[in-house]
Amino acid sequence: MSLLDKIKDIDDLKMIPVEELPMLAKEIRSLIIDVVSKNGGHLASSLGVVELTIALHYVFDIRRDKIIWDTGHQSYAHKILTGRKERFHTLRQYKGISGFTNIKESIYDVFGTGHASTSISAALGIAEGMRITNQNGHTIAIIGDGGMSSGLAFEGLNNAGHMEKDLIVILNDNEMSIGPNTGALSRWFSRKFASNTFSQTRQKIKNLLNKVPSLTNEGIMLARRVINSSKVLLTPGILFEGLNFQYIGPLDGHNIFELLEFLSEIKKLDGPVLVHVCTQKGKGYQFAELNPEKFHGITSFNIKTGDKIQVSPNSRTFTDVFSEIITDIAEKDNSIIAITAAMTDGCGLKRFKSRFPDRFYDVGIAESHAVTFAAGLATQGLKPVVCIYSTFLQRSFDMIIHDVALQNLKVIFAIDRAGIVGEDGPTHNGSFDLSYLSLIPNLKIIAPCDEVEMRQAFEYAIETDGPVAIRYPRANVDNYGIGLRHSPMVTGRGEIVYGLRDISSDVLIITLGSMVYESIRAAKILEKMGVKVTVFNARFAKPLDKETISRLSKYSDFVITVEENTIAGGFGSYVNQLLIGEHLKNISILNIGIPDMFIEHGPRRLILDNIGLSFEKIALRIRNFVAESKKNNIINYPVS
Repeated sequence: MSLLDKIKDIDDLKMIPVEELPMLAKEIRSLIIDVVSKNGGHLASSLGVVELTIALHYVFDIRRDKIIWDTGHQSYAHKILTGRKERFHTLRQYKGISGFTNIKESIYDVFGTGHASTSISAALGIAEGMRITNQNGHTIAIIGDGGMSSGLAFEGLNNAGHMEKDLIVILNDNEMSIGPNTGALSRWFSRKFASNTFSQTRQKIKNLLNKVPSLTNEGIMLARRVINSSKVLLTPGILFEGLNFQYIGPLDGHNIFELLEFLSEIKKLDGPVLVHVCTQKGKGYQFAELNPEKFHGITSFNIKTGDKIQVSPNSRTFTDVFSEIITDIAEKDNSIIAITAAMTDGCGLKRFKSRFPDRFYDVGIAESHAVTFAAGLATQGLKPVVCIYSTFLQRSFDMIIHDVALQNLKVIFAIDRAGIVGEDGPTHNGSFDLSYLSLIPNLKIIAPCDEVEMRQAFEYAIETDGPVAIRYPRANVDNYGIGLRHSPMVTGRGEIVYGLRDISSDVLIITLGSMVYESIRAAKILEKMGVKVTVFNARFAKPLDKETISRLSKYSDFVITVEENTIAGGFGSYVNQLLIGEHLKNISILNIGIPDMFIEHGPRRLILDNIGLSFEKIALRIRNFVAESKKNNIINYPVS
């Protein structure tokens, strides 16, 4: 019987002898590799924290102690040890367990995560909430994978240091980002700093200094810095000590015996503590160790070779197309700059980075900074292209308004993963960008439907004045054999892609982006049912092609909007406003899009079908809407 088979609940872990824990770590790694090779997921990060996870659960009592995993993609071992081992094979599968921590999934997932750098602020709030409600227990935040590069992390550190409340922050340094200060001397210092003796002495000196009337506050702070100088000058912890954290480390994150020793001492300390733990991403799987970036977030792969399993070898994604387009354009225009926020590979910028290293910037997990940095570049006549996933661009909403749009600066937003992303689920779905961007003055928004239109969109954005956002899905580029011939791209002008111009039809479908081909396929189904359909590709979500939409609507009894964005405040709502403002009579309006809810994880095509955005479901909804409207004589009423 394996050690892992003995663990049915978290209490079973502490029944395993300490000397057998390295074997347990090996078994956990084997299970993670096996499941991720089939389901895809975040492999390298979770492999790197196996020993740390075991040690945390071994030392702390998570029935009362709270562990918050930053981003949540490091939490696979945590899930396995907290009663989800038997369901772990369903990781990221439809109706299975989430690839991130989820408060609805387990009481041991204390805080739901999916975006980086939230753990410290959340942990401080949880710790203070526990104090106010008289709960006993420790609060531990584990942050890593570049999460400390975000301003939010430092806002949390700054506030925690000021409040001087009990809080343990574990920095999982898997890139040696702070410094390679390891070895016997550093471990010796860490043992001293983690001991009660050092902590008590530190507190006694602070209390003594506070009682000396002749010392000003500045004098007290100076004296404290002198006392700590012997420590901070010999360790990488000077930054954290400056934020009023007791710094401990660096520790070997794969030496489980050392981790157990230190964590047992650290849990006795008072006040904010930062523990610096060095780990190796991909630990225990040679291909992930050699190429942790490739195995950070990966689809299914062959365990023996490390090669991805290609379902459709000849398929190209919108991200692949963007990679080619941005590089091609930059070859001809030296003012093109590419900026991303820790998503070089995910956004398809590796090729650009290799070709133009002096015109490429990865600013780390700092989306707000990326946008304002781009705004600064734009003031100098450059043409920055900010490449960020839709869900992460939400974090820079104020900067898009205040720093870019208000000044009408030429910044181009390449918005990847717009719409349903599939297995990554609700934290990563790009459901809201049309809604939160469309309300911003000066900003033009384009949603290309295929490769040709993608190239047109970026070439247009490079040449036009002011900011432009271009959104595209996490999907393969496929025209389903339809092969549209697009007209030149002109500001705020769309095109009829199915049906005849200025000829009356029963149904007018107004759509854009990923839903154009779905709508055309739906129209073909409807025509077989005897319903005449015109499909209009708006191309621009903003500005709308008001003239054409108004004209075509006069020739139709029913207007349907279709978008891969939330219906709430989305593209359809702007069409509704236009048509109602035109006072059109005898027309019924239906808005089809993502429902006003957070959408679960699962295969993209399955989720689209579930929420009514597959071409079959679009056709069915339109047919039923037309039939019901005619039956009840409903007109001039927007429905979603």
